[in-house]
Amino acid sequence: MTPDDATLIDMNAFQQARSELGNAFVRILGYFEEDGVKSVDAIEAAMRDKSAAALVRPAHTLKGEARQFGAEPLALVAETIELIARKCVETHDTPEEALPHVVGLRALYDRTIERLKREASPLVARRPAGGFGRRGGAPVFGRA
Repeated sequence: MTPDDATLIDMNAFQQARSELGNAFVRILGYFEEDGVKSVDAIEAAMRDKSAAALVRPAHTLKGEARQFGAEPLALVAETIELIARKCVETHDTPEEALPHVVGLRALYDRTIERLKREASPLVARRPAGGFGRRGGAPVFGRA
Protein backbone atom coordinates (compact mmCIF):
# COMPACT_ATOMS: atom_id res chain seq x y z
CA MET A 1 0.00 0.00 0.00
CA THR A 2 1.46 3.36 -0.98
CA PRO A 3 0.56 6.48 0.94
CA ASP A 4 -1.28 9.26 -0.84
CA ASP A 5 0.18 12.77 -0.92
CA ALA A 6 -1.83 13.83 2.11
CA THR A 7 -0.24 11.16 4.32
CA LEU A 8 3.37 11.44 3.13
CA ILE A 9 4.21 14.05 5.75
CA ASP A 10 3.19 14.34 9.40
CA MET A 11 2.52 18.07 9.35
CA ASN A 12 2.90 18.42 13.12
CA ALA A 13 6.43 16.97 12.98
CA PHE A 14 7.17 19.01 9.85
CA GLN A 15 6.09 22.27 11.53
CA GLN A 16 8.05 21.39 14.67
CA ALA A 17 11.20 20.80 12.61
CA ARG A 18 10.60 24.03 10.73
CA SER A 19 10.23 25.92 14.00
CA GLU A 20 13.25 24.32 15.68
CA LEU A 21 15.55 24.72 12.68
CA GLY A 22 14.44 28.29 11.94
CA ASN A 23 16.45 29.92 9.17
CA ALA A 24 18.47 26.72 8.66
CA PHE A 25 15.37 24.71 7.73
CA VAL A 26 15.57 25.11 3.95
CA ARG A 27 19.33 24.47 3.93
CA ILE A 28 18.95 21.29 6.01
CA LEU A 29 16.06 20.13 3.83
CA GLY A 30 18.44 20.55 0.88
CA TYR A 31 20.99 18.35 2.66
CA PHE A 32 18.29 15.75 3.22
CA GLU A 33 17.46 15.83 -0.48
CA GLU A 34 21.13 15.34 -1.46
CA ASP A 35 21.85 12.71 1.20
CA GLY A 36 18.58 10.92 0.53
CA VAL A 37 19.46 10.37 -3.13
CA LYS A 38 22.81 8.94 -2.04
CA SER A 39 21.12 6.68 0.49
CA VAL A 40 18.57 5.39 -2.02
CA ASP A 41 21.36 4.79 -4.57
CA ALA A 42 23.39 2.89 -1.94
CA ILE A 43 20.37 0.82 -0.88
CA GLU A 44 19.64 -0.14 -4.50
CA ALA A 45 23.30 -1.02 -5.13
CA ALA A 46 23.46 -3.12 -1.96
CA MET A 47 20.29 -4.93 -2.99
CA ARG A 48 21.72 -5.68 -6.45
CA ASP A 49 24.84 -7.02 -4.73
CA LYS A 50 22.68 -8.96 -2.25
CA SER A 51 24.71 -7.40 0.55
CA ALA A 52 22.77 -7.15 3.78
CA ALA A 53 25.68 -5.42 5.51
CA ALA A 54 25.77 -2.69 2.87
CA LEU A 55 22.03 -2.05 3.31
CA VAL A 56 22.18 -1.20 7.01
CA ARG A 57 23.88 2.21 7.09
CA PRO A 58 22.05 3.96 4.21
CA ALA A 59 18.69 2.61 5.38
CA HIS A 60 19.42 3.76 8.95
CA THR A 61 20.50 7.20 7.71
CA LEU A 62 17.45 7.61 5.48
CA LYS A 63 15.16 6.55 8.34
CA GLY A 64 16.54 9.15 10.74
CA GLU A 65 16.59 12.00 8.26
CA ALA A 66 13.06 11.24 7.06
CA ARG A 67 11.75 11.25 10.63
CA GLN A 68 13.36 14.63 11.26
CA PHE A 69 11.02 16.14 8.62
CA GLY A 70 7.91 14.13 9.49
CA ALA A 71 8.22 11.84 6.46
CA GLU A 72 6.96 8.85 8.40
CA PRO A 73 5.97 6.52 5.50
CA LEU A 74 9.48 6.91 4.03
CA ALA A 75 11.04 6.40 7.47
CA LEU A 76 9.00 3.22 7.99
CA VAL A 77 10.10 1.70 4.68
CA ALA A 78 13.73 2.58 5.42
CA GLU A 79 13.38 1.11 8.92
CA THR A 80 11.89 -2.10 7.51
CA ILE A 81 14.84 -2.43 5.10
CA GLU A 82 17.28 -1.73 7.94
CA LEU A 83 15.70 -4.32 10.25
CA ILE A 84 15.63 -6.99 7.54
CA ALA A 85 19.26 -6.23 6.70
CA ARG A 86 20.37 -6.40 10.35
CA LYS A 87 18.59 -9.74 10.77
CA CYS A 88 20.28 -11.05 7.61
CA VAL A 89 23.71 -9.91 8.83
CA GLU A 90 23.15 -11.80 12.09
CA THR A 91 21.94 -14.95 10.34
CA HIS A 92 24.46 -14.69 7.47
CA ASP A 93 21.62 -14.64 4.97
CA THR A 94 20.98 -12.61 1.81
CA PRO A 95 18.37 -9.83 1.98
CA GLU A 96 15.83 -10.95 -0.66
CA GLU A 97 13.06 -10.30 1.87
CA ALA A 98 13.84 -6.56 1.55
CA LEU A 99 13.39 -6.53 -2.23
CA PRO A 100 9.70 -5.45 -2.34
CA HIS A 101 10.53 -2.54 -0.03
CA VAL A 102 13.59 -1.51 -2.03
CA VAL A 103 11.67 -1.65 -5.32
CA GLY A 104 9.21 1.04 -4.22
CA LEU A 105 11.71 3.14 -2.26
CA ARG A 106 12.87 5.57 -4.96
CA ALA A 107 9.34 6.49 -6.04
CA LEU A 108 8.31 7.03 -2.41
CA TYR A 109 11.45 9.09 -1.77
CA ASP A 110 10.83 11.25 -4.87
CA ARG A 111 7.18 11.87 -3.96
CA THR A 112 8.15 12.68 -0.38
CA ILE A 113 10.86 15.16 -1.40
CA GLU A 114 8.49 16.91 -3.79
CA ARG A 115 5.89 17.23 -1.04
CA LEU A 116 8.46 18.49 1.46
CA LYS A 117 9.74 21.09 -0.98
CA ARG A 118 6.19 22.19 -1.79
CA GLU A 119 5.42 22.62 1.90
CA ALA A 120 8.70 24.42 2.55
CA SER A 121 8.24 26.89 -0.29
CA PRO A 122 7.47 30.43 0.82
CA LEU A 123 5.10 30.62 -2.16
CA VAL A 124 2.79 27.91 -0.80
CA ALA A 125 -0.60 29.44 -0.13
CA ARG A 126 -1.25 29.58 3.59
CA ARG A 127 -4.54 30.36 5.28
CA PRO A 128 -4.50 33.49 7.43
CA ALA A 129 -4.36 32.76 11.14
CA GLY A 130 -7.50 34.77 11.86
CA GLY A 131 -9.76 32.86 9.48
CA PHE A 132 -12.05 34.24 6.80
CA GLY A 133 -12.98 37.89 7.23
CA ARG A 134 -10.63 38.39 10.15
CA ARG A 135 -7.29 39.98 10.12
CA GLY A 136 -4.61 37.58 11.26
CA GLY A 137 -0.87 37.31 11.16
CA ALA A 138 1.46 40.01 9.91
CA PRO A 139 0.15 43.20 8.35
CA VAL A 140 -0.41 43.13 4.61
CA PHE A 141 1.84 45.44 2.60
CA GLY A 142 0.31 48.88 2.28
CA ARG A 143 -1.86 48.56 5.41
CA ALA A 144 -1.01 49.69 8.92
